[in-house]
Amino acid sequence: MADIAALVAALTADEPAARAEAAEMLCRAGTDAVAAAVPLVKACGDADDQVREWAVAALEELGPPPAAAISELTALAGGAHQLVAYWATTLLGRSGKAAAAATPTLAKSLESAGDPAVAERAAWALGKVGAAAAAARGPLEQAAESSNPRLARLAREALAAIG
Repeated sequence: MADIAALVAALTADEPAARAEAAEMLCRAGTDAVAAAVPLVKACGDADDQVREWAVAALEELGPPPAAAISELTALAGGAHQLVAYWATTLLGRSGKAAAAATPTLAKSLESAGDPAVAERAAWALGKVGAAAAAARGPLEQAAESSNPRLARLAREALAAIG
């Protein structure tokens, strides 16, 4: 079994090849790499294409992050880097109601004019948070009227989940 802590440390190595190899090994570790959730999300902002690709591949297989990662994921979800924000938002959604504290950040993502995929993912995540995301009802109602049909549908589904 891979040493997850060593692989996480290698994600910040100077050499892109070493970072990419670490991300690949974390991908191959599957759900055992859950402790690397935040470093993998950060690696989605790497300058190297291969590092980003392997980080995304690892995150696709990861499942919900540890509860201790929610506050850091919330900060990353509100950041400017779109791929980092997308994956932080995705992991918050996978956390379900445990990510209730991220509701204001997720609601703000709905209102920002950034990447539509991030807004769509934020609507989805708010739906996964459920009733605990009731504070986002206003932004979700606005998103439900969006000209983006996918965002509108996801916002309506989130509103239904919130109740």
